Amino acid sequence: MYLLKKVMSSLLEMHKAYRLTPQPTLIMTLLVKDEEDVLEENLKFHKAMGVDGFIITDNNSTDHTADIIRKYEALGWVKKNIRESGTNYNQKHWVDRMIWIAKEELGADWIVNADADELWYASTGNLKDELSATGANVLQCRSKVMYPEEGKPFWTWDHAVCPFADATAAGRYGLSDYSLFVPQRNKVMHRTTSYLQISTGNHKVVMLPCKARESSVCIYHYPIKGKEHFLRKMVNGGRQLEQNPHKHIGQHWRHFYRMYKAGKLENEYEGVIGSRQYSQLCKDGYICADTTIPDFFRRRLGYPDS
Repeated sequence: MYLLKKVMSSLLEMHKAYRLTPQPTLIMTLLVKDEEDVLEENLKFHKAMGVDGFIITDNNSTDHTADIIRKYEALGWVKKNIRESGTNYNQKHWVDRMIWIAKEELGADWIVNADADELWYASTGNLKDELSATGANVLQCRSKVMYPEEGKPFWTWDHAVCPFADATAAGRYGLSDYSLFVPQRNKVMHRTTSYLQISTGNHKVVMLPCKARESSVCIYHYPIKGKEHFLRKMVNGGRQLEQNPHKHIGQHWRHFYRMYKAGKLENEYEGVIGSRQYSQLCKDGYICADTTIPDFFRRRLGYPDS
């Protein structure tokens, strides 16, 4: 019945599927868990990038994440604060729920489904510039992983990973098959009109009808913030995924959880970030300087030099 409702809604909206939205309402959804180290900067960055409001689902955080959400809820930035107690990492359902709230309660024209460790960057300084000019209803955005600099605020990191072009490179450098240097999949921004279903990981979206195009928006991704963060994230994520019946999702987390149960996860960490091969990876062009985000925080948000 729920799927039928969504299909009927999309069919009724088909005539508006590709209509230009000169002044779009842009809502960002965030699914978070123990993100106190990145969440506040994430909200400030995306507010400066043109996001009108946030819907946040907090999945059993035990740090100060909930306090940060409440702070920005009081300021009017967070439009909906959802406390999710599930332990089976049903991300697809939880994000879908936020999308429908954005559409039906907040009147959103466009949606960005993000993670707290992602900064969606438009070179114009405003995500809406591209949204207001496109006739597409799905924009595919490339992702760029930032190399972790432990002990420094994530927004100050100024080196990006340039992924390997072939699958054999990881072996040549002695790295994990799930290292930071594996090519990243695109993620999507999409209209609310004609929306049907988001995929796990927000990499794809089902629209009826659908017109997709590549976007100039680049997602700066900070998946690893240090060894302790990596160990905690992979153990918690793997434990939740074991309860999820869809065994095809979260393969990297499942791999790392198997390593954890075998007592090998700490050793695997070095192969994930390539710390022992750092100098060679820089020399070979796989770690490159990129000051885009630090420059944005200093110039637009007034953050001090670190």
